[in-house]
Amino acid sequence: MSFTTEENGIFPAVCSLDCPDQCGLLLHKQDGKLVKVVGDPNHPVTKGNICNKVRNMAARLNDPKRLAYPLKRVGKKGSGEFVRISWEEAIDTIVSRWRSLIATDGPEAILPYSFYGNMGRINVEGMDRRFFHRMGASQLDRTICNSAGGVGYNYTMGGAFGTDPEDTVHAKLMIMWGINTVSTNMHQVVLAEQARKNGAKIVVIDVHKNQTGRWADWFIPILPGTDTALALGLMHVLFAENLVDSAFLQSYTVGHEELREHVKAYDPATVSAITGVPVDDIYKLARWYGETSPSFIRIGNGIQHHDNGGMCVRAISCLPALTGQWLVRGGGAIKGNKGFLEHNKTAVQRPDLLANKNTRVINMNELGKVLLEVQPPVKSLFVYTSNPALVAPEGNKVRQGLAREDLFTVVHDLFLTETAKYADIVLPATSSYENMDFYTSYWHHYIQLQQPVLAPYEESKSNTELFRLLAAAMGYDEPAFRDSDEDMIRQALEGHGNPHMEDITFESLVEHNYRKAKVDSYFTGRLSTPSGKIELYSQTMADRGYPPLPTYSPLAKDGDYPYQFVPGPNHNFLNSTFSNNEKHIKMEKIPKLHMNRADAQQVGIEDGDTVRVWNDRGECELIVSVGENVLPGVVVSQGLWADGPESKHYVNALTPDRIADMGGGATFFSGRVDVARIAR
Repeated sequence: MSFTTEENGIFPAVCSLDCPDQCGLLLHKQDGKLVKVVGDPNHPVTKGNICNKVRNMAARLNDPKRLAYPLKRVGKKGSGEFVRISWEEAIDTIVSRWRSLIATDGPEAILPYSFYGNMGRINVEGMDRRFFHRMGASQLDRTICNSAGGVGYNYTMGGAFGTDPEDTVHAKLMIMWGINTVSTNMHQVVLAEQARKNGAKIVVIDVHKNQTGRWADWFIPILPGTDTALALGLMHVLFAENLVDSAFLQSYTVGHEELREHVKAYDPATVSAITGVPVDDIYKLARWYGETSPSFIRIGNGIQHHDNGGMCVRAISCLPALTGQWLVRGGGAIKGNKGFLEHNKTAVQRPDLLANKNTRVINMNELGKVLLEVQPPVKSLFVYTSNPALVAPEGNKVRQGLAREDLFTVVHDLFLTETAKYADIVLPATSSYENMDFYTSYWHHYIQLQQPVLAPYEESKSNTELFRLLAAAMGYDEPAFRDSDEDMIRQALEGHGNPHMEDITFESLVEHNYRKAKVDSYFTGRLSTPSGKIELYSQTMADRGYPPLPTYSPLAKDGDYPYQFVPGPNHNFLNSTFSNNEKHIKMEKIPKLHMNRADAQQVGIEDGDTVRVWNDRGECELIVSVGENVLPGVVVSQGLWADGPESKHYVNALTPDRIADMGGGATFFSGRVDVARIAR
């Protein structure tokens, strides 16, 4: 692999962030350096529009704080005291420690910890997976983001398939449910605006009137974790007022008669008492949905970050079937569309290299508990494309675990993150623009190729190069560790058995940069559920101990604190990415806590006060924003802000590490807190 040798010019690229839009980009180079990032106007979906996060990427990648060479810790863990070392010393140190651990404790004493800080398929789930499979290290269950909702949706629809977002311009009603679309899926907003010009109405259902709520034609505030009940209340009205498509239900679903009886218990008065949504609004929304076609639901990530998050998405995903919207262009729903672009993951990740098929699996949401309690203990942690000291739940436990002197930690990243400060060895990582990789959106239907545009920054290395080096040093001589990046991409695009990808080759991506999956019409009437139909009643769920019909269950008890706490995303960061870059911090301004006016008045808090937010897990300090943007009893923060010398805004110190009802998912939004004014 080599980067383009042209020092000046404009070059195609792909946004690597964990974002559904996955924009086409154009990179401007001057004297070999990235000077500007703009959108590619020829990309069929993103069409030249990009967010401020990426627009300011040049400042991030040229930041003088970026890691330039390997480091070795010389101070106390967490102090950030390091000295420069060579790559040879770094690799020798890592391999020596690992060989010793494997000899005394076995390979399961070593745990990789990663997520999708870079969405490149071979860099984030390619050579790394091969390496740790071959080693026999503990396996990581990567469930921190969308797993609960993904499983819930699959029970209904049989896979990660939904409406083509390009078709949503034809919708006459769009419901943005639990998603801050303006900040996290901006091109769905662009498509919605096109639909709005043709008469579409936009409804937003959320716990916080954020930028998306303010943009909507109708914002419906809801109490956190009660969305299942609202969906069932809408079904109650749809059935009761004969606003369902009986022919569709008869032909394409199973369990509609059982569901009809089941939702009689979810009358609007009962649902209103649970959700905080007025009875009249439940009737109004149900009638809008039942009488408008095409109607489309964008199902967000936020609603699944609850104890009942999988069932919540399961319930909402039943709604398009009741009104037959899957047969109407622009109707239906999107939770995720990654199924259309499924590649040959087996060939890329090589699970066959794992000799012990009973190797333990560790849920990434329980990292703090794992580092402090699990036996036999984890004695080495290798962190890449993630920053668990800021993003993982029950954060004080995580940092206490990272501070263990007997834990040998390696971090591969672009910056000295909160996690890297606890590391024994820190390795500099390339940016996505310095690598070859391919990208598959989980929202639109395009696969894209990134070829290296920039030279590797100083001594930084890509994930694939790093794991090849480690494999060689460990003596792993299987041919899988000699595959180039191009080899792995070719392997991903062959033998996948996905008819939507059958015409997409490496050569076609080199020629066109992006190619669309072959999707004539998603809903053909035959799904990958056991019945082949939309399963309103799921026998599989019953067999696994779940209610077979969508059923509301309240959140787990989380102490007696008065406020439900939802630490949502903000506009200018993506999880912890950009939170340490001055440009993005300046745009986002200050970390806030949104609080209802009635709650604030009751405890003597005024707008702009500094408040202490706490529970049994920890505490933080935020600036309160008092108003009507949240319901009484709810407080919402926005963004994961990087640690600073005087910062006390570590919101994940407050979040539970309980596991959601499905998929091993996280429950970030199911914690409770108290809030009090800090006298200054």
